[in-house]
Amino acid sequence: MAAAPDPSSVRFAGPWRHLDVRANGVRFHAVEADGPGTSSEDPDRPLALLLHGFGEFWWSWRHQLADLTEAGYRAVAVDLRGYGDSDKPPRGYDGWTLAGDTNGLVRALGHTSATLIGHADGGLACWATATLHPRAVRAIAVISSPHPRVLRRDVLRDAEQRSSFLGNFLSNQVPRMAERRLTRHNGAFIGEYFAERSGLAWQDTDDYTDTVDKNRSAIQIPGAAHCSLEYQRWVFRSQFRPDGVRFMDLMEKRLSIPVLAVRGVDDPYITDESVGAGAEWASDFDYRPIPGSGHFAHQERPSEVSMLLGDLLAGTGRDN
Repeated sequence: MAAAPDPSSVRFAGPWRHLDVRANGVRFHAVEADGPGTSSEDPDRPLALLLHGFGEFWWSWRHQLADLTEAGYRAVAVDLRGYGDSDKPPRGYDGWTLAGDTNGLVRALGHTSATLIGHADGGLACWATATLHPRAVRAIAVISSPHPRVLRRDVLRDAEQRSSFLGNFLSNQVPRMAERRLTRHNGAFIGEYFAERSGLAWQDTDDYTDTVDKNRSAIQIPGAAHCSLEYQRWVFRSQFRPDGVRFMDLMEKRLSIPVLAVRGVDDPYITDESVGAGAEWASDFDYRPIPGSGHFAHQERPSEVSMLLGDLLAGTGRDN
């Protein structure tokens, strides 16, 4: 039986720097692209903080790291708490802590505010941080990540969203069994996860094969499978607990900052209606469907998504 991958195995060599950043009591592994005039701490360049989704790690943002850095922004991608080479504490996988982590990362990176960009679970961090720590957030971009209140409502009321969302979600609630499901056969579940949710065009590329291989390895890092599942378990458990009710009550706030929502047109997991309903919770809301992509639009159609993100960043101004 092969040894489990070391957490440092996600520190791939490339045109970027690997950083260790301490925030909210946790050490986070972060990655920043090299570029003209960049440095490991450059608060004069507006910060774009990139937050990945379930079962992934910083690698999800490799295209945007390069594109946004070239456009003159400080793009930093992190391994969320429990993923990759970040710390894997036993607790802290709730919406409150996720927002606290993100707020702390902005400060620890030497900035007072940032544009937050998140996919799936990372999008939850964007919505929550913008609501709970508004001074730290200039704008948010969410990819296949509905507002938390919208997602809860649609899972309860919309048969299409309920069916697609609850398929693996409920089975992931079972302790130990779900962890084994994610890691057995060298992380084969992650390969199935990408195949089921991505568009066919991306699947026929070397980039897709390399990405799946890297994510299959990363989910086998000791503790990563358990921590990734704890995010989903909190979402489920919180529906029946006072802290979850209070979290949703606090999320009942309309944002005034710019919000960009992106969804691959062929995403089988999150519906068009759920993403578009984010307009209920943002006065400056721009929804952009991306043709020819599924759940991972930022990886499947990176140029189009990077262009939209660049427009969002440009619209927030360059003072920090």
